[in-house]
Amino acid sequence: MVVLTSVAKSLKNLKRQSSSPHLFRFRSIRTLLLQSASESVKLQQLTDSDSGILEVNLERPAAKNAIGKDMLRGLQYAFEAVNKDAAAKVLMICSSVPKVFCAGADLKERKTMSPSEVQNFVHSLRSTFSYLEALYIPTIAVIEGAALGGGLEMALSCDLRICGEDAVLGLPETGLAIIPGAGGTQRLPRLVGKSKAKELIFTGRKIGGRDAMSMGLVNYCVAAGEARAKALEIARDINQKGPLAIRMAKRAIDGGVELDMASALALEEDCYEQLLHTKDRLEGLVAFAERRKPNYTGE
Repeated sequence: MVVLTSVAKSLKNLKRQSSSPHLFRFRSIRTLLLQSASESVKLQQLTDSDSGILEVNLERPAAKNAIGKDMLRGLQYAFEAVNKDAAAKVLMICSSVPKVFCAGADLKERKTMSPSEVQNFVHSLRSTFSYLEALYIPTIAVIEGAALGGGLEMALSCDLRICGEDAVLGLPETGLAIIPGAGGTQRLPRLVGKSKAKELIFTGRKIGGRDAMSMGLVNYCVAAGEARAKALEIARDINQKGPLAIRMAKRAIDGGVELDMASALALEEDCYEQLLHTKDRLEGLVAFAERRKPNYTGE
């Protein structure tokens, strides 16, 4: 039995659902479905040769995967489970709803909230996406269809973004007399530059997949319906690498990009030194000499 701690403090005002005593149940030969705190969010482990790859699926078709309190609980629960899984190597975030990744916040639910409730909810959403961003493993957003508002902000919190060419991406909040409140004003300019981010946020303009790739918002734009296949290809590639090296690489890049060069290089040195005495580093050298595929254990 895997024991999960309470969700982040920022979610303490959101009502919890009771959990089943069984944490796992088999879904198919290749995947293992983990219990979720929400019917709108499913977390599964891929198995066999894909062991180490986890997938979060958004599944709220009636609301186009709009994020309300229930889905927010499910997302935080899933991300905490991933963070506590020592065998996890890559996480993909996908949608089970055709032609939509996530339409953003649940505005029908938002309409019933007081200003203080809205403030608490947005703070919780922001904290959840920051938690996602800080996961120790690489994360990949798989975008088919609409990724708007909070949906795009969730994708921006991932390390990589793969979209289908029919994807529609945007931050339309200014049209509702608000601003992106879950990291969009900070993460978007870091990806596409300040001027382009201002244009997209000031106008609320939606862009397609090809434009998103040309401006650096997504890593790949593929044929519609092929985003998950491309993401899985990348996840499998990452899954074969030394897991400790991947974690240190993420730490060095994420931490160093905000530092001056001297401090960033010192961080890189520290991350490198942590790998010097690992079994995986020695295994990599031996496998290279023997011209075989390395068997990394994360030690």
